[in-house]
Amino acid sequence: MRSDLKFFVQGNILLVVCCAFYLAWWLIAFKPEGAVKGMKSGWLLIPAAAAGILAVYKTVKGISNVNMAEASVSTLQICVIGLVTYFILLIGTGLLMKRPVTTELLLIVGWITMAAAEINALGAADIFTRGETVSLVAISLGLAVISLICYLAYYRLDAVKGYFDGMVPLIMAAVMSVMLLIAMR
Repeated sequence: MRSDLKFFVQGNILLVVCCAFYLAWWLIAFKPEGAVKGMKSGWLLIPAAAAGILAVYKTVKGISNVNMAEASVSTLQICVIGLVTYFILLIGTGLLMKRPVTTELLLIVGWITMAAAEINALGAADIFTRGETVSLVAISLGLAVISLICYLAYYRLDAVKGYFDGMVPLIMAAVMSVMLLIAMR
């Protein structure tokens, strides 16, 4: 493995681990029948959170090691766009669409912001070509839109459909991380 990719690889592996534990929790805690509640399932959120926090740390460390002079967009601009997007979606989904606001909205927007910043940095480091960078950003945005559609639909669905709908954003984040790991090879 190239040494300049170490933190990016570690960050993506940790994000997949985070998604796996979060998905495992969802699978047993939100089963339409026979859900396992409380700490009998909730303990799975501890390694999910730890892996998620470490994933962010490793990815940010990787981004900070890249000379961003060649980047067409700065990491700060991506973060500001992510923050503004979050507040627009918070207002739009919460006040206008009357959807209960949950942590998942923050996680979806945080994930796509981190993915965009990572892809941008890997493009600036010449790990990805311009075409690969644009393609990966487009794919990640598509996966984020799918995740947001599921987020919006969740409370309008019956228990069984909602159970499956709630898995999709976790799967989308894990898929994007795996795609980035493959693209970095």
